[in-house]
Parts: sequence; C-alpha cells; structure tokens
Amino acid sequence: MNESSFKKFFHKVSPLDKSNFYEYLSVMLDGWVTLSEALNTVKTKIKNPFFLEKLKELQTYINSWDSLNKAMKKIPDAFESSEHSIIEAWEQSWTLVKSLTTLWTDFKKWYELKQKVKWAMTYPIIIIVFLIVAVIIVMTYVVPKLVPLFAEMWVNLPLATRSLIWTSNFITNNFTLLIWLFLVIIFFIFAYIKTDEWRKSYHKLLLKSPLIWEVYRNYILCSVSSNLWTLMWWWVPIIKSLLLVWKSTNNGVYEELFEQIAQEVWKWQKIVDSMIKTDETWDYFPTDFVQMLSVWEKTASMEKITKKLNDHFIKEVDYALTNMTKWIEPIAIALAWAFILWFAFAIFGAILDLTASIG
Repeated sequence: MNESSFKKFFHKVSPLDKSNFYEYLSVMLDGWVTLSEALNTVKTKIKNPFFLEKLKELQTYINSWDSLNKAMKKIPDAFESSEHSIIEAWEQSWTLVKSLTTLWTDFKKWYELKQKVKWAMTYPIIIIVFLIVAVIIVMTYVVPKLVPLFAEMWVNLPLATRSLIWTSNFITNNFTLLIWLFLVIIFFIFAYIKTDEWRKSYHKLLLKSPLIWEVYRNYILCSVSSNLWTLMWWWVPIIKSLLLVWKSTNNGVYEELFEQIAQEVWKWQKIVDSMIKTDETWDYFPTDFVQMLSVWEKTASMEKITKKLNDHFIKEVDYALTNMTKWIEPIAIALAWAFILWFAFAIFGAILDLTASIG
C-alpha cells in the first residue's frame, strides 16, 4: 500500500465536509467577499482536522495567485477531478457562486443517501453482533461449566454434544489467537483492497453477492447519474465527463467499463450502444438506465434525463435497502435459532442418553 493510499485510508473528507465547505464558500462569495478572505472564514467552520489542513494549503496556493481550479488540482487527496472540472467551467463562464451552489447541493444529497444506507444497515449489524457475542459467551463460559458433568457420564455422547464440546474447547484454547487472526484479516482486507490486484476482485464480489449487489449497484448508478448531470449541466465535454465519472465511481469494475465506453464514444459510437457493447448481459447497466439514456440521445436533453436518472436510482436504492433488510433480519434470526437448537440438542440429547442408560 503506497503512501497516498495510506493517507486516504486514515484521512477522509466526507460528503458532509464537502457540502459544508461549498455552502460556506458560496454564501461568502455571493456577498462579494474575496476568495482568500472567504477561505479564512470557512476554515473556522470546518471540524475535520485533515480537511482543515488541506484548506490551509488551498489558501496558500490562492494567495500565490493560483486560480481555485489550479489550487484544487494540487490537492488530489481532498478534491476530486469532477470538482476541478466544474470549477474550471466556472472560470470559463464566470459563474463561480452558481457552480459552488451546485456542488453544495450535490454533496448534501450524496451525504443523505449514504446516511440512508448506514441507517438501514445498523439494525441487521446489531443483530449479527449480538449473535456473535452470545455465541462467544456460551462457548467460553457456559459450555466449559458443563464439560465436567459430561465427563462423568459413562455413555457415548451424541454427535451434537461432542461437536459442541469440541467447538467450545477450540475457541477457549485459541481465543487470543483467533482475536489476532481476526484483526490481521481485517487489516489485510482494508490494506489490500486499495491495491489494483485486489480492488477489482473485491468490487466484483460485492456486485455478485446476494442481497448486497442490488443496493451497491443502484448506489453506484445513482452516483454516476448525479455526476453526469452535474458535469453536463456545466457543459463539460462528453468524453471528459465520462472519464471523470469513471474516476468518481470508486469501483474497479465500473472504472474498467467506463474506460471502455469512453474509448468507444471517442470512436464516434453512441453512449447507449457503447454501454450495451461493454455490458451485453445487462449486469451493470440495467435496462431502465440504458433506455432513459437512449431517450437523451434521441431528444438531446442530457441534463433532464440524467437528473431523472439520479432521482430514479435514489428511489431504487431505497427499495433495494428495504428488500435487503427484509431478508437479513429473518436470516439473522434463523441463525440464532439454529445455534439455540444445536445447544438444546447437545444438552438434552446427552441427558436423554444418560437417562436411557440408567433405565
């Protein structure tokens, strides 16, 4: 993992940070405050220490007579390429406040969408965590108390009982090792998921996973349509827009797809035809997404269509989240019941065998 990936892992600028930054900056500049003075005020509103340091760098570049676009390009770990392009469009049309307002509302909407995903996942995660904690307590505290009783029984213990004892002994004797192994696996995943070799495989796994794939795909398509709408609204050329969307998906699979689409469009192919060619099975670009884009190509109304796509896929994310949580809750409950039944069969099976041997 290189140094830039290491920094991005530990230092992040959230959509809420960006939304607040662009909101404060647009309000100050709309009041005819100079850019440098506006940044002075904005810095007092930002709570993220990492982002605050980057804003100090930004102000240094601005004071050295760099334009806002050029200054942002020099801080790639805080500002994305799509942001540069929108600001660059302002430098050509002299509408900075309007472009900042667009970025502000766009990041705010993106933050609200991410919050929906987090809140929807909170309840299932709590259930799973409590289930894991319950299993650990039973295996490391309850079962060891029962093992001496089982040892005194001069009967062959049932398979359920023997498997319960073996599992309990394994967890108890290797508890520290298992904790370290778990931490190493988590670190390995988060470290190597940033590398090119593992990143695409991980993202492909997410897009193929039951229940998760629909939420994740719709989430990405929502981001794609939002970025396309924003960039096209500011008259960023279509090839450049596709390349910026490619970089902003943060998904190895979609990055490769958009790279191929941009190459096809460069050869004067239509966007819709390029999408169908790169995704013949409709796995990554569903029919409703492609059909709505085809309407744009026929009516030349890209801004309206991409805005509708964004609104549509925000709703699709909500539907997918509802469907996922509807299934995860019973699955978690079923796992809990499976463990309870295993424990019950192990205990009562041994007691019944003992009773039968006495009789």
